[in-house]
Amino acid sequence: MIFFLFLFLTCSACQPAASEGRQHAVGSGPQEAVAAKPEADSLPMAGKAFTTDYLMGRFDPSSHPDFTLVSTKYASREGLYLRKDTYEAFLKMYEAAKKDGITLTILSATRNFDYQKGLWEAKWTGARTIEDGKDASKAYPAPTSRALKILEYSSMPGSSRHHWGTDMDLNALNNEHFETGQGLKTYEWLTANASAYGFCQPYSPKGNTRPYGYNEEKWHWSYLPVAQPLTQLAREKLTDEMIQGFKGAETAKSIGIVEKYVLGINPDCLPK
Repeated sequence: MIFFLFLFLTCSACQPAASEGRQHAVGSGPQEAVAAKPEADSLPMAGKAFTTDYLMGRFDPSSHPDFTLVSTKYASREGLYLRKDTYEAFLKMYEAAKKDGITLTILSATRNFDYQKGLWEAKWTGARTIEDGKDASKAYPAPTSRALKILEYSSMPGSSRHHWGTDMDLNALNNEHFETGQGLKTYEWLTANASAYGFCQPYSPKGNTRPYGYNEEKWHWSYLPVAQPLTQLAREKLTDEMIQGFKGAETAKSIGIVEKYVLGINPDCLPK
């Protein structure tokens, strides 16, 4: 009885929720509903279950019962959504940071599959330039090379942590901002204090402990009490073959999207 009570208490924040994907640009706005089909591949959490459809962002956060609209007091614009548990944790962190002279502003939050597809395909076709100002369709005509370049900062639809409603981009979308002045103070505060509120920086510098995946993102923070169970579900159920339904998806398997990108994160953020 004590064991089950412990499980209930530790998982009380881990309930199903939102949608989205990662990127190096603006975040989410109101999104089109995506019908989710029942499936057996799921992870039970506090009496509910996360499905692989949820994991891959195939739902609408604006109508999902576990999501809430982010107030513009804490965001750069209207229309951003987060899981309720993630948002509550952020609000506590926000107030603590404010007392120390730090203002945290959410620039991007939940992005579902369709939203991430729009971002990815805009870069794939050249309608939107990539981070170095190039048209990827012309600069990288070979599909795998193009995908790898876009993957430096943008996720393939179905593979993004922003699908989950647990991840957010804060204050600026470039590492240089966090290396001097107030940006440095903000980053130092986050690295020292964010873990106390359940947050972790998934895209730490690449090196021996993180040889693969996206480039470092000092602005991207993830709520681990929910994100870790979802990462575990991805480890157990998500495959490269499931990453499909958008231009360039044929490169997912040869690149190893799940192992190198979905699971290629800061070891401190991985499920133990």
